[in-house]
Amino acid sequence: MTETASAPAPALPYSGRIDALDAARGVALATMAVYHFSWDLKWFGVVDWPVDSGLGWRIFAMSIAGSFLFLVGVGQVLAHRRSVRVDRALRRAGKIALAAAAISLATYFALAEQYVRFGILHAIAAGSLLALPALRAPLWLVAALAIAAVAAPHLVSLSFPGDAWLMWTGLVAEPPLSVDYVPLLPWMAAILAGVVAGRLALAAGLFARLAAWTARGPAGRLAALAGRHSLLVYLAHQPILFGLVWTAAALGLTPDRSAETFVEQCVQSCTITGEAAACRATCSCTVESLRADGTWDALLARPEDPGLNDLLAERYRMCRSQAN
Repeated sequence: MTETASAPAPALPYSGRIDALDAARGVALATMAVYHFSWDLKWFGVVDWPVDSGLGWRIFAMSIAGSFLFLVGVGQVLAHRRSVRVDRALRRAGKIALAAAAISLATYFALAEQYVRFGILHAIAAGSLLALPALRAPLWLVAALAIAAVAAPHLVSLSFPGDAWLMWTGLVAEPPLSVDYVPLLPWMAAILAGVVAGRLALAAGLFARLAAWTARGPAGRLAALAGRHSLLVYLAHQPILFGLVWTAAALGLTPDRSAETFVEQCVQSCTITGEAAACRATCSCTVESLRADGTWDALLARPEDPGLNDLLAERYRMCRSQAN
C-alpha cells in the first residue's frame, strides 16, 4: 500500500523545488555551521565562550534546531500535497536514519560517553513519519498536539532503573549526556507547527507566490544550493570544520589558552572555600610563579608528574597565603 485514503489538496500551478524554501534551509545550515564552529573552537580551548552552557548560546542552538524541524513540517505538506505517499516517506526517512546512525557511530568513537544518541537527524527521521497523519487531520487537532508536545516533558518525568532506553521520548528525568540531544518531546511540536503553517500557506496560495521568486546573487544561489542538498551539507560541514580547527591547533596556529583555562578551573575550585577576588589573585599568582622559573611548560607536558604536582600545590599555598 503506497497511498492513504484522503482527500487530495488542490493541485498547484507549479512543480519542482521552491527556491525560497531551499534558501531558508541554507540559512539554517549557515547558522548551524556558525554554532558548530564556535563549539569546535571551545572544544580545542581556542576561545572561552560558554557554547555548551551559556543561556544565549542555548537559545541560539534551540532556534537552529527549531527552524530545521519547522521546515521539515512545511516540506511534508508540499511533498504530500496531492496524496500521502507512505512509500516515499519511508524511503526518505530511511535515508536520514542511516545518516543518523553514521553520526552516532562516528561520535561514539570520537566523543565516547557524549556521543549523539538521538540528535537532530534522528528527530527528523522519526518525526517526519509521525507527522504523516497530521497532513490530513483537522488543523485544530494538529495545533493541540503541538501544544501537548511542548507541555509533556514538563508534566511527565520518568525515572527508573534502565530508563535510558526511553531518552528518545524526552520524558526521562535525567537523559544521558550528549553533544546533540533532540528528543521527540518537545521537538515534535516544531514539526507539527510547520505542518500547520504549511497547510495554511497552501490554502492561501502562498506557495504559488513563493515559487515565483528565484534565488539571485552569489549568497542567494549558494543558500538555495545548500538547501537543496541539506543532508549532504549537514554530514560534511562538521568534519571539515572540526578538522580545520584540529589542524590549526596541532600546528600551533591557535593561541595558547592553557593558563587562562587553568586559572578559571582553579578559581572554580577555590571559591568553594574562599572569596572570588582572592581566589583569582591566588590562581593567577600560581601560574606566574610557575612561568617565572620555566616550570609551567613542563607541567603542561607532564601533568601526571608527582614532583611537578607537588610543586604546583606548594606554589598555590604560597600564593594563597600572600593573597590573604
